[in-house]
Amino acid sequence: MIEIKSLTKEFKTAVRKEGVRGMFKTLFSTKYEVKSAVNNISLKINDGEMVGYIGSNGAGKSTTIKMMCGILTPTRGFIEIDGVEPYKKRKIIASKIGVVFGQKTQLWWDIPLIESFKVLKEIYRISDSDYQERLNFLYEVLGIKDFVNQPVRTLSLGQRMRADLAAAWLHNPKILFLDEPTIGLDVLVKEKIRNAIKMMNEKFNTTVILTTHDMKDIEDLCKRIIIIDKGNIIYDGTLENVKYRFGDLRTLTVTLRNKKTDNELYNYEGKLKFLRDEENENKLIIKFNAQEITLETVINYAFNQLGATDMKVEEIGIEDVVKRLL
Repeated sequence: MIEIKSLTKEFKTAVRKEGVRGMFKTLFSTKYEVKSAVNNISLKINDGEMVGYIGSNGAGKSTTIKMMCGILTPTRGFIEIDGVEPYKKRKIIASKIGVVFGQKTQLWWDIPLIESFKVLKEIYRISDSDYQERLNFLYEVLGIKDFVNQPVRTLSLGQRMRADLAAAWLHNPKILFLDEPTIGLDVLVKEKIRNAIKMMNEKFNTTVILTTHDMKDIEDLCKRIIIIDKGNIIYDGTLENVKYRFGDLRTLTVTLRNKKTDNELYNYEGKLKFLRDEENENKLIIKFNAQEITLETVINYAFNQLGATDMKVEEIGIEDVVKRLL
């Protein structure tokens, strides 16, 4: 279990002035400003949970993850992972966690991937039987067997990300921290990585903390999300509840027989919002809250008044929710 109480991380930076003269003054200046990257946050994550930890750039996500991993020491507050304070006992924590950073690799660049796995086997003192069992599992769920004998430097981005996930999980950590694990990947590789994470969680009860800007990752993997903004947690709960806070928001995309002008559209006293499709002038996007106006009413209006020939109904996506919260 992960338990965090009143966790704060502050960074002290020198106050810099412009120009060459200002640069020299800064060298001898004693003026500093303190910025809070994480501000008095508290949370609990139970064993086996998959949690989406999301927010805009600079919100404090990576700083929180680094404190959980023991890389950074908190300025104030308390953090405990499986009964251990990470920054005090980093060796113990290292055996309990696995980490994947989307822009960095923990693999050895010039040697074959399988040799990196063998090195990790010795570092984590994995038995021969456990190593082979886990390797077979990773071959199956990540599809890495085809390139396991290639040097890491020859791997594509998608192959390397799958290899990094395999390396992070090889010692069967209780907790897996994933920071942008699908960044820059194509749709098929993203799907393979998501399915692998699901299987790790289901088969081995691995706790997963996921930070990402790809909201499809969150929707596919996480039942609980934590949203952080400017160092403060602004939401901690289920996906369903965060959507409920904004009502039953839906989008109806309709194809019209003939283009309609703005004067021909009726918004039911502000309950409907209309958007134009930039690529097709005969397509119209209607946004509405199903708690304020029924789906049946909107569909009838689209067919009978607008002359719709086709339509598609979608519920609000988590990406829209996050934009509203931030």
